[in-house]
Amino acid sequence: MDVFLTGASGYIGGAVAKRLIREGHTVRGLTRTPGVVDALAAAGIEPVVGDLDDAALLEREARRADAVINTAHSDHRGAVDTFIGALRGSGKILVHTSGTSVIGDDAQGQSASTTVFDDAVPFSPGNHEIRRARHAIDTTVVDAGGRGLRTVVLCNSLIYGNGTGPRPQTVLIPPLVTQALSSGTVRVVGRGLNRWSTVHLDDMADLYHLALTMPAATGFYFVEGGEDISFAEIGQAIARRLGLGPAEPWDLDAAAAVWGEGFARYALGANSRVYATRARALGWRPSRPSVTNWIEHDMPLP
Repeated sequence: MDVFLTGASGYIGGAVAKRLIREGHTVRGLTRTPGVVDALAAAGIEPVVGDLDDAALLEREARRADAVINTAHSDHRGAVDTFIGALRGSGKILVHTSGTSVIGDDAQGQSASTTVFDDAVPFSPGNHEIRRARHAIDTTVVDAGGRGLRTVVLCNSLIYGNGTGPRPQTVLIPPLVTQALSSGTVRVVGRGLNRWSTVHLDDMADLYHLALTMPAATGFYFVEGGEDISFAEIGQAIARRLGLGPAEPWDLDAAAAVWGEGFARYALGANSRVYATRARALGWRPSRPSVTNWIEHDMPLP
């Protein structure tokens, strides 16, 4: 297929592009950074310089492609509406990227949730306005399916693994490493008892390819690789990798002063536990090593 991919120089987009190109697909990749054009071209991606606010560009690229994969921004309503409008009635495919912080709670690192959300069962988003807005976008994409358009939402859990391209790092773990290297102590929000489901980057990319090429793939899918883990356990793995003492708890105010309140409270301090029932029903079988194994043996250091 000829695929238009947004976020081509990003962590998720770079891995997806690499997987698709290996399978023989052509990828035109959107980037807003002209300086990465050569790197994209060297990776086999046809660079398209622009951003998600350029509706005319998005519409033009969507109409020329066989499929659109949006990995650039889960919360950009305008881009989603443009893609749906351009593709409706065409019989083409739209794959949109979301994230499981959409069901995150406000545990502040003090407790582990016993609730595991299953994508085979309807659910409500967390009570933060950003989570509600993201859920509304996901619902819009799903509801657009079946009207001459096949739509898929892939809702990723905590992704780990070594990426490629200009931005090869995951989101949630590097800030913990950077803080530990600067202070000499690994710290976690609250007691770090909150838990996240996880998925290896390469397993995730396998599912994007499956969603693109399997006609039965439609609707909403959680993306998790079979393990969930507390941030205390992540912190301990980082401490072992860096040769530091045990991870220590950090009150929310101190964590927020370094990481920002929103990130500390609603990402590093939240629970986000999911199960990918529907993805496994497609035949997806995640198999890569665990997040702690990656941290201790393969995670690049700054």
